[in-house]
Amino acid sequence: MFEALIDGLSLVLQWKAFSLMLLGMGLGFCVGLLPGIGGAATLALMIPFVFKMSPAEAFAFLLGMHSVAATTGDITSILFGVPGEGLSAATVVDGYPMAKNGEAGRALGAALMSSLVGALIGAVALALAIPVVRPLVLTFGSPELFFLSMIGIACITSLSGLGLRGQIRGFAMGLFGLLLSTIGQERQSGSLRFDMGLMYLWEGLDLVPVLVGIFAIPELVDLAVRGTSIAGDRPGENLARGVMEGIKDTFRHFWLVVRCSAVGVFVGIMPGAGGGVAQWMAYAHAVQSAKDSRDRERFGKGDVRGVLGPGAANNSKEGGDLVPTIAFGVPGSGAMAILLGAFMIMGLVPGPDMLSKHLAVTYSMVWTLVIANIISVVLSLLVLNQLAKVTYIRGGVIIPFVLLLVFVGSYTANGQLSDLIVTFCFGVLGYLMVIWGWPRPPLVLGLVLGKLVETYLFISVSRYGFAWLMHPLVIVLMALMVLVIVYPFLREKPAWAGGGE
Repeated sequence: MFEALIDGLSLVLQWKAFSLMLLGMGLGFCVGLLPGIGGAATLALMIPFVFKMSPAEAFAFLLGMHSVAATTGDITSILFGVPGEGLSAATVVDGYPMAKNGEAGRALGAALMSSLVGALIGAVALALAIPVVRPLVLTFGSPELFFLSMIGIACITSLSGLGLRGQIRGFAMGLFGLLLSTIGQERQSGSLRFDMGLMYLWEGLDLVPVLVGIFAIPELVDLAVRGTSIAGDRPGENLARGVMEGIKDTFRHFWLVVRCSAVGVFVGIMPGAGGGVAQWMAYAHAVQSAKDSRDRERFGKGDVRGVLGPGAANNSKEGGDLVPTIAFGVPGSGAMAILLGAFMIMGLVPGPDMLSKHLAVTYSMVWTLVIANIISVVLSLLVLNQLAKVTYIRGGVIIPFVLLLVFVGSYTANGQLSDLIVTFCFGVLGYLMVIWGWPRPPLVLGLVLGKLVETYLFISVSRYGFAWLMHPLVIVLMALMVLVIVYPFLREKPAWAGGGE
């Protein structure tokens, strides 16, 4: 295996494979900055170009592009409050408030360095998991995946506001998100629900227009109302020092970054869960790690930990996604499903052959993740000073440009005008939620996880009746779900047990 690891590195460093990786990284950088397009759509567009490439060259090109898109998506999220990818939405919650507080450089430095640490942890996890992954993946059937999704929904407790009123509002928005996820064809019977006679809704609400609308439009309206730059009238930070401070934050909260990276890897390994789940679970864990209620109040208002957690999980899950894709041909995410097409084009069959005959090619993917992320973070850090200055440009100049990005990103999700209407409607809803103090993250989490929960529940009940509730791993996950719900309240116990302040 050590020889295969070295052979994989030599495959990536051949001039043609390395040049194609750099080309893919350039494309990924541009795509990551454009809201809504995302790495998966770009992978699909680039698949036809790999026919004449060798396997190592093809995966260097595709994975270099995909991994960089995941990293640079955070830049748009922080600077404009517009998710660069649908999966980068969790970074917006604290990243954009930091930009509004005049700390754009610090937020960008923290996001990029935590992304690099997460990517390295994900790559190491992929390298170590290749020989031993089979028992883990086969342990998780539909009942276990159902409760894993339920743990994600339980994170609503952490994403909601403080106090009983905040918790009630959080759960209400989470349930509303679950309700929205039921729009469209019921996956098992094919019957239509809440489609209002519109063919557009047969497939349900697309995540990208919803996320871009609910997070970006309210911030643009707020910027227009204030009539200032994104950072307002606050004195500009020393950008070089701010970026360095963000890098230091990664190592100040290093164990949080490592834990959130582990969350990303674990969720990535579970087929079908996807990066959105990993990011929100990592963000919820960052909130749960707060010392007390005062510490938790800082989240959502520009706490760097709210950038570090999702940033780390966003890239570590790439290594996790590749594990079931390579080992079983079961895609860990939508992007990996497209990557399977490249496997077929190359004449490679995911499974035992990838772990024996083509082990060098498999390890070349690990090295591609490592090298591409190191290069992209170094290059991004070199231009961050200029990017962060965008937050001090007058709002009247920046709003038309960002609004164009918002609607272009929404339209490219499916190429339908209806996506623009959905973006506008959820933009209005998001603005009303901001005015009246209702939390937006629980709604997004409910929408992301709703279809997964419904699918896994149906399969579990159809196959096992209710006997699946007695599966040992299900009982463990059930206990973990209860712990996730009550943990924030247990953390507050010392304050009110002692009579409060």
